[in-house]
Order: sequence, then structure tokens, then C-alpha cells
Amino acid sequence: MLSPSVLSPQAWQDALDIVRYIASDNPDVAARFVPAVEATCAQLVALPGMGSVRNFVHEGLQGVRVMPVTGFEHYLIFYSTTREHVRVLRILHAARDLPSIFE
Repeated sequence: MLSPSVLSPQAWQDALDIVRYIASDNPDVAARFVPAVEATCAQLVALPGMGSVRNFVHEGLQGVRVMPVTGFEHYLIFYSTTREHVRVLRILHAARDLPSIFE
């Protein structure tokens, strides 16, 4: 299980919303989503530089990285790193209007 400090409240809400959305069509797949997020986040904690840096216009988002959720490649984990921590900011579907969300 992930440390609560890894996921921001918004990222946790994103994950819950995604599970609900997937469950409306396929509950078995939805049941695998949170463990996939946890596994991907564990990889990021071990190797924070894995994801690619995303270029955002907003100054506060400089250096934010993105990594797809393992097994759910259309869902992206947006995270920031410091020397001591990884912080997941959002978990979003790649088809969403990402520039508008991150304005």
C-alpha cells in the first residue's frame, strides 16, 4: 500500500473517479486499476526519473513528469519529485484536455 503522502487528494479522487467509470462497463478491470496505480507509483518512488518531463506553460508545473499506469497505458500519472519525495498530482486519461486541466 502506498504512503498517503505519495498521492495528492486530487490524485486519489482521480483514481476513484476512474475506477467508477471503468466499473460501469467492466467491474473486473476496474478492480485491477488501483493495484496498477500502486505498482506504478512504487516504481516511481524507487526510480523517480522514470517518467518523461512534461512541458507546461504554468510556472508552478515546471519539472512535472508523466508516466502511464502499468497495464492502463491510456491513464497517465502526473507527478513531481524532490530529493526525498515523489508526489502524484493527478491521474488522468490521455484523451482529456490536459492543457486546460493544468492551467
